[in-house]
Amino acid sequence: MRNLTLLLLFVSFISCGQDKRPIQGETEFQREMNAQFKDATETPLTEKDRKHFTALEFFKFDSIYVVTASFKRTPNEKPFKMKTTTNRRPLYVKYGELSFTIKGKDLKLNIYQNQGLLEKEGYEDYLFLPFLDETNGEESYGGGRYIEARIPEGDTMVIDFNTAYNPYCAYNSKYSCPVVPRQNYLRVKIEAGVKAYKKK
Repeated sequence: MRNLTLLLLFVSFISCGQDKRPIQGETEFQREMNAQFKDATETPLTEKDRKHFTALEFFKFDSIYVVTASFKRTPNEKPFKMKTTTNRRPLYVKYGELSFTIKGKDLKLNIYQNQGLLEKEGYEDYLFLPFLDETNGEESYGGGRYIEARIPEGDTMVIDFNTAYNPYCAYNSKYSCPVVPRQNYLRVKIEAGVKAYKKK
């Protein structure tokens, strides 16, 4: 009887261990993303999709896509209402321009500041870097991806495309997401960051 009890305890322990699978991911960014998507209080996934979720799909980390860009401040830009996937029109301003090279191609992106976040604690120096590239609609989400950034101290900024993530709209239609401005289309494949989400 004692042996049977021990066996049952062992089986129970193994079952619990299987439920607590380690968070998947090759990099810290990937593990943080997967942890967030598993968390019922943070995930953008529908309840149905979260139950079947194991991990997001990422391009393999590649240092080619970690670039030091030249940063040019554009101080005289007028705020504008950015298009989103709904009728919401948040106020943004073009904060600066980033110039860099990937695979021998000279590229440029505009970087933006959300005027509504300026008063929010912790977001005073937050910048928004949305982009489109030639993986969209194939390996990556068709609507483009985003990168989070902070106001640089000098005239350069490191852009790590390995941390590019999808708008929440890629996972759930209830969200309102900024539409990437056409000026931020990169005529190159950015094979880094989060891939397109495929529902199980």
